[in-house]
Amino acid sequence: MTAITPPSFRKAILSWFDQHGRTTLPWQQQATPYQVWVSEIMLQQTQVNTVIPYFERFMSHFPTVYALATADLDTVLHLWTGLGYYARARNLHKSAKLLVDEFAGEFPTTLEEMMHLPGIGRSTAGAILSLGLGQRATILDGNVKRVLSRVHTVAGISTSSATLNELWQLAERYTPSERVAAYNQAMMDLGALICTRSKPACNDCPIQRKCLAFQSDRIAEFPQRKASKAIPEYKIFVLMLEHQQHILLEKRPAAGIWGNLWSLPECPDAKQLTRWCKQRGWSIGPITPWPTISHTFSHFRWYITPLYASLLKGGITTTAEQIWYNIHKPATIGLAAPIKQLLQQWSEHTTIPQRKGATS
Repeated sequence: MTAITPPSFRKAILSWFDQHGRTTLPWQQQATPYQVWVSEIMLQQTQVNTVIPYFERFMSHFPTVYALATADLDTVLHLWTGLGYYARARNLHKSAKLLVDEFAGEFPTTLEEMMHLPGIGRSTAGAILSLGLGQRATILDGNVKRVLSRVHTVAGISTSSATLNELWQLAERYTPSERVAAYNQAMMDLGALICTRSKPACNDCPIQRKCLAFQSDRIAEFPQRKASKAIPEYKIFVLMLEHQQHILLEKRPAAGIWGNLWSLPECPDAKQLTRWCKQRGWSIGPITPWPTISHTFSHFRWYITPLYASLLKGGITTTAEQIWYNIHKPATIGLAAPIKQLLQQWSEHTTIPQRKGATS
């Protein structure tokens, strides 16, 4: 089969986009580099339908890069709660400060300068330059990788340097000098709507006749993936310490899991909890284990068992890393989704099935 030429490829992609592409997404309306940047970061590892309400809330609070740069990190993480991969939010905040301090609030216009901003890689930089500034720049997100891998039956795991280099060369070859924003959006849309991971709609694809994977009936083989393996699983316990209808939260370290987010204190199991609390100067009542919940990260899974207890006397002098949280008047802070779920369950305490045999 004759390989498709770049002009023919672009024409087919853009013609399809003019009829079927997405043009009504909130970040596409009078697109600015700032809007494109925020949307691209949110869309990493996250579906469009999930991102839309987060994007709209985020932009209403931080309509400009200046507003984001001057915001408190807790407020930024609060608006990110539930979206996951919180390093993205921290990097947005860091980059906004750099844009204000070093670029007077404007986005740089070169790929190299753009990639120096925290959290912005080559493809994200290309998206900002092309979709936000109208410059010719190439993108290679997961959707584009999938399209190009199938059209050219690119061998190898897409994260390997050799395979990535080949995919970047193909992406560069096809990226046009004109209508680059429409073309890049078209490639992302084609991967998201037609050339999907499973059950792709090949009969609706504008380049089906030139797709090597389709012609050889090998669509499922591309892009090639690492062999799946069981992810590690860990059991952890968290303390739900109540005092006067408030729950104690502690801020996690900046580095590591849930960095800078507020969480329930990690603690030993129920048999050791009373002694652990005494070492902290806390006197607690009976301990009630709540049902274990699971939370899957990218490379491992936590099984989280909450241990509920009341502070018997006195109080806790909180620090900058501790607060008493009131679910009815919630603070504007960042919470990981499982912690937010547990706090919501606490507010509906009577509906929580308690286990028999509470430990004291």
